[in-house]
Amino acid sequence: MLVTVSEIPGVLRVGDLEVAVSVSDRRKSVRLTVERDASITAVVPPQLSKYELAKVVEAKRPWLYGKLAEKRELGDAPPAKEFVTGEGYRYLGRSYRLRLVDVGEVRLIRGRLELPRGGSAKELVGWYRRVGHPWLSKRVRPWATRLGVEVSGLRVRPLGYRWGSCSRDGHVNIHWATMQLPPSLIDYVLVHELAHIQRPDHGSEFWSTVERALPGHEDYRERLRRAGNELWLPEEGL
Repeated sequence: MLVTVSEIPGVLRVGDLEVAVSVSDRRKSVRLTVERDASITAVVPPQLSKYELAKVVEAKRPWLYGKLAEKRELGDAPPAKEFVTGEGYRYLGRSYRLRLVDVGEVRLIRGRLELPRGGSAKELVGWYRRVGHPWLSKRVRPWATRLGVEVSGLRVRPLGYRWGSCSRDGHVNIHWATMQLPPSLIDYVLVHELAHIQRPDHGSEFWSTVERALPGHEDYRERLRRAGNELWLPEEGL
């Protein structure tokens, strides 16, 4: 009898690798991710068998080991931030000190990031999304022209541990946390996603497309990998 992943416990062991498994009706293939805390997750279609998932994990073993090594190289994640006056939060590559105020909404004014007293991660994430949409919408246009693609829509939203995603019809999603990066690294995220409109995989033609638009893309890629460990992401995953 075929045992599907939905019928087994939420964790699958393949040799020395432990994979947390979740099932999604929207998935047609396996998505493996090495999370920021070095855990491995798999999102899989409902009828995938335990044997089939184990084969995928086994085939991806070198890639998984490489990603795990990167996590070890980056070291521990930064300590959790607090919503107190003086705490630093990044915006477009610069750190701004938080100032708690009695009224109003989150705003950046005179070099300080103001947060209403009693505010939480939800309000701050909302601010990143609110300021991010017009900034990114303007920023993406010249890159789309350079790559010869059309952007049919752009959303700023939580994307787990992905910087962005893009569909073939030109809908681009960018993680709100991207707004903490320097503009040059945001450009790399945008170019990466726009290149996927033409090349959905990460083959040699995809990277050639990225390189033509942004020469020296490997340096950007390395800088982004290191910067990612310094950004603020709330524990509740907003």
